[in-house]
Amino acid sequence: MEFERSSGRWANICFLVTGIMIAFWAAWFGHRSLVASSNTEVYIGFENSFPAPDAWLTLCLLGAGISLRKRKSLALLWLLLAAGAGGYLFFIDVAFDLEHGIWTSGAGGLIELGINLLTVTLTAAIIRWTWRNRLELQGLKQLED
Repeated sequence: MEFERSSGRWANICFLVTGIMIAFWAAWFGHRSLVASSNTEVYIGFENSFPAPDAWLTLCLLGAGISLRKRKSLALLWLLLAAGAGGYLFFIDVAFDLEHGIWTSGAGGLIELGINLLTVTLTAAIIRWTWRNRLELQGLKQLED
C-alpha cells in the first residue's frame, strides 16, 4: 500500500518539475530578466547551452510520471535516466557557478544556489526512492500488457 501512495506522490513530483522546467525556459526566452542570475555574456552563453540537456531531463521526468501513473515498469528506466541527467546537470552548473562566482553575485546568485540545492536534493531523492522500490517498480506491468 505504501508503494502505491508514494509512487503517486512521485508521479506528481515528476509532473510538477516538468512544469517548472517548461516555465523556466519560457521565461528565459520570453523575459530573461525574470530568471537570469547574471547578465554577463559568458553566463548567457552558458545558460543558452542548456535547453537540449534540460529538455532531456524534462522528457525523462515526464516519462517517469506517466509510467508511474499507468503503473508501468518502464518507470524504473525513466527514473534512473532522470537521476543521471539531474546529477550531471547539477555538477556542470555548480562547476560553472563556482568558477564564475555566481553564488556571491547578489540576489540572482542566491536564486542560482537555490536551484542547485533543489536539483541535487531532487536527484538524490529520486535515486533513493527508486533504489528502495526497484523490485516493486520491476513488478509493474510490462509495456505489452
